[in-house]
Amino acid sequence: MKLIRVPAMMGAAMLGGLAYIQYQAGKAGTWAVDTFGKAADAANATATGVLEGAGGIFEQLGRGWDKTKEDVGGVQIQMPQWMKDIYEGRGGKEGGGEGGGSGGGPNEPKQSGVGAAGAGAATAAAFAMDAEGEEDERSELTAARDEQMMMLTRKMIEIRSLLQTIGQSETLTLPSIVVVGSQSSGKSSVLEAIVGHEFLPKGSNMVTRRPIELTLVNTPKSHAEYGEFPALGLGKITDFSQIQKTLTDLNLAVPEKDCVSDDPIQLRISSPNVPDLSLIDLPGYIQVEAFDQPTELKVKIQDLCEKYIQAPNVILAISAADVDLANSTALRASRRVDPRGERTIGVVTKMDLVDPQRGAQMLADKNYPLRLGYVGVICKIPQESRSLFKRGSANILNAITKNESGYFNAHPDAFGEQSKVLTGTPNLRKKLMHVLESTMSASLASTSEAIQHELAEATYEFKVQYNERPLSAESYLAESLDAFKHSFKGFSDTFGRKDVRAIVKRELDQQVLNLLAQRYWNKPVESLQPRDELQEGVHEPLEALPKADPENMPLWNLKLDASTSTLTKLGIGRLATGVAAQAVQEGVQGLISNSTFNAHPFAVKVITEASENILRDLSFETSDELEICVKPYKYRVEVDDAEWKRGRDNISDVLKHELKDCEGAMKAVEEQIGGKRKAKDVVSFIDRVRNGEVVLENSGVGGAGGFSAALLKKGREALFLRDRSDILRMRLTAIKSRQCANPKNKYHCPEVFLDAVADKLTTTADLFLDAELLSKYYYQFPRRLEQEFRSLDESTVERFAREDPKIRRHLDLVRRKEGLEHVLKEMEGLRQLEAREKRQAGGGSRSEESKKRRGWGGLF
Repeated sequence: MKLIRVPAMMGAAMLGGLAYIQYQAGKAGTWAVDTFGKAADAANATATGVLEGAGGIFEQLGRGWDKTKEDVGGVQIQMPQWMKDIYEGRGGKEGGGEGGGSGGGPNEPKQSGVGAAGAGAATAAAFAMDAEGEEDERSELTAARDEQMMMLTRKMIEIRSLLQTIGQSETLTLPSIVVVGSQSSGKSSVLEAIVGHEFLPKGSNMVTRRPIELTLVNTPKSHAEYGEFPALGLGKITDFSQIQKTLTDLNLAVPEKDCVSDDPIQLRISSPNVPDLSLIDLPGYIQVEAFDQPTELKVKIQDLCEKYIQAPNVILAISAADVDLANSTALRASRRVDPRGERTIGVVTKMDLVDPQRGAQMLADKNYPLRLGYVGVICKIPQESRSLFKRGSANILNAITKNESGYFNAHPDAFGEQSKVLTGTPNLRKKLMHVLESTMSASLASTSEAIQHELAEATYEFKVQYNERPLSAESYLAESLDAFKHSFKGFSDTFGRKDVRAIVKRELDQQVLNLLAQRYWNKPVESLQPRDELQEGVHEPLEALPKADPENMPLWNLKLDASTSTLTKLGIGRLATGVAAQAVQEGVQGLISNSTFNAHPFAVKVITEASENILRDLSFETSDELEICVKPYKYRVEVDDAEWKRGRDNISDVLKHELKDCEGAMKAVEEQIGGKRKAKDVVSFIDRVRNGEVVLENSGVGGAGGFSAALLKKGREALFLRDRSDILRMRLTAIKSRQCANPKNKYHCPEVFLDAVADKLTTTADLFLDAELLSKYYYQFPRRLEQEFRSLDESTVERFAREDPKIRRHLDLVRRKEGLEHVLKEMEGLRQLEAREKRQAGGGSRSEESKKRRGWGGLF
C-alpha cells in the first residue's frame, strides 16, 4: 500500500498542475481585454503563479515521499533522481532546455510534467511579448518616482522645521498630519506601528496632555535608530523606552488643574525604517470626565484639537472597527472643519475584532465618504510575538505587518484586490507620504508669498532700526569683552602704588586710634559698685584719666612699647594684602557696573569669580612674604626727625577727622533723642548717676528719671561721644604743643610715635604689594577673562547675549531675516526639484504610452 501511494500522489500532482495552469490561462485571457499595462502585469503574475503552484505541489510530493521512505524488507527505498531534480528545481531547467529538446530516455514521462509547466510559462511570456522588460522599466520608473517623492517630502519637512524656528505666524507653516481619535481608538498603536517602536506615554489615566510634534526622518544610509528632543538638548537617544519616559515626564509636568497645554513637545526620530513624515499627536477625545478629572477637561481637549485640525493640516482620523463610524468622535470633529472630507484620511483600527465583511463595508463606507479614503489596520503585536521584542529596543513593524498580512490574506473575498479597499500599515505609511507630499506642494506657493512679504518687512526694519548692522551672539560677546578689557587697562594705569599706600595707611591709622583708645583714652569705671545698666559702656571723665608725670614714666614706657608691639605684630601682611585686594575687587565691580556686562548676570558672575580667584591665590603668597619684610620692625623701631615731623602732621589730621566724625555722630544722636536740649537733660541725668548723686532702683531696667529705657540707651551713646570729643580736643592740643615737637618725648606723645611706626609699615607694604600683587594681577586678569569667555559653548554664548533685551531683539531680527532668506533659497531649490520630477514623470508617461501602442499593435 505504501508503494501504491507514490504513483497516486504523482498523478494527483500532475492533474492539479494542469488544472492550475488552465485556471491561470483563463484568468489571463479575461485580463487581456484590459489595458496593456494590466495585461502585462497579469501575464507576469500568471507565469509566476504557475511556477509557484508547481513548486508547492512538488514540495508536498517531496514531503509525502519523505514520509513514506522507510526500510521495506531490509531494502531502503530512495527517491529517484528525476524526482529529486524536480523537487530541487533543476527539472525546470532541463525540461525547458536540453531535456525538452531530446524528448526520449527513461525520464521522458517525468519531464513531460515539467514541460507542461514550462509551456504554460512560455505561453504567458508569449502573450505578454516583451512584458518582462517593460515591467522592469516600469518598476525602475516607479522606484525612481518614489525616491524622488521621498526627497521632495524630506526637503519640505526640513523647510517646515526651519519655518518653525523663524516664527509662530500661521502663514509661515507648511501642513502636517494631525492624528486625532478617542482614547480607546488605538491612536498610539497606529503611531507606534508607523515608527516601529513603542515610545508614546502609557498609563491608566490621561498621560498625553501636550501636543507631540513628531518628525520622522528616513536615513537609508544609516542603520542607527534614535530620537532627539531639539528643545531639550538631550542628544541622540537610542533607547526608545527612555524616549517614552521623557515624554511621560514632560506630559505629567502639566498640572492636573490645567488639564492640557498647547505647548508642543518636539520629537525627531531618525531611522532607516521610517518614512519622511511630519505628524502631530494630540490628547485623545473623551466622552465623560472621570471623577478625579476636571469638569472642563472634555472641552479643553476639543478646543486643543480644533486648533490643530484647521487647514491646511491633514487630519488622520482614528476610529476603532468595533465602534460604528457614526459614533466616531474623530470623524465628527473632522467633519466640522472639513465637511467635504478633502483633507481627512480615515484609519479603522482593530479590524480583527469585527466580521471581515463588516470591516470591508466600513472601509468602503459611503455614508461618511472621504476623498483620501479609509485604511484598515491591525496595529497590535501578537501575544506570541511580543515576548520576542524588548520594549523600545527591537523594531516591531515586521511583526505587525506579518500579523496584518496573515489576517487580510485569510479573507481574500473581503480584502482582496477585487474589493478595492486599502489595508495594512505599509499601505498606510505610503499613503501618508503621498498625501503629505501633495498637500505640502499645494501650500508652497502661498507660503512662498508669505515668506517674501515677511522678508521685506524684516529687511526694512533691519535697515531702519539697526542701519543694517550685522550682529551675532559671538560678535556681541567679543565686542563686550574687548570694551571691558580696554576699561580695565585704564583702571590699571590709574590705580597703582600711591593708591595702595593711601588705603593701607588709612587702615593702619584706624588701628592706631583703636590702640590709643584702648590703652590711653578709655579707662573703664571701676569705682561704681554695683554696676548697673546705665554704666555699661560709660568711662571715667577726662579729669579722671591718669597723667604722664615723672613718677609714672615706667608705666607709660610699658604702655608705648606694648602698643608698638601690638601694631607691628597684628599681621600687617594679611591686613595690607586684604585691604589692597578688596580695593582692587571694588574697582573691578565698578568697571562691571559701567560696562555692557552689567546686564548679564552670568558674565558678572564669571568676571567676579575670575578676579576673586586670582586675588586669593596671589594674596596667600604675598601676605606671607610681606610679613617677612616687616619682621625687623617687630623688635625695634627707630624714628628720625623727618619721620617724627611727618607723623606729627599726619596724626593731627587723623585726630581732626576723628573729632569731626564724633561731632557728626553726636548731632545725629541728639536728633534721635528729640533735640539738643532734651539730649542734654538725658546726659545730665546719666552724669548724676555716674557720680553717685542718683541711686537707681532695679539698676534702671525699664527706665528711670522719667526717661524710657530706649532714651537712656541713646543718652549713653551721647555721653560716650561727648567724652571722646573732649579727649580728642585735649590730645590735639598736646600734639601741637612744644613738648611733642621732639622725638625724645615719644612717651608723652604716643600718637605721634605710633603714627610714625605705621608710616614705616605702610612704606614697606605698598612697595611690596605693587610689585607682587598688582603687577601680577594686572597681567593675569585679562588673560583669564579671555580664557573663560572663549571656552564657552555655543548655547551658553547665545544665552549670554539674549540676557540683554535690546540685543535679544536685534538678534531675533537678524536671525529672522537670515532664516527667511535661507528658507526662500531652499524653496527655490525645491521648486526646481519638483519641476524636474514633473518633467521626468511626463516623459515616462509618454514613453509608456508609446510602448503600449506598439505592444497592442503587435498582439492583434
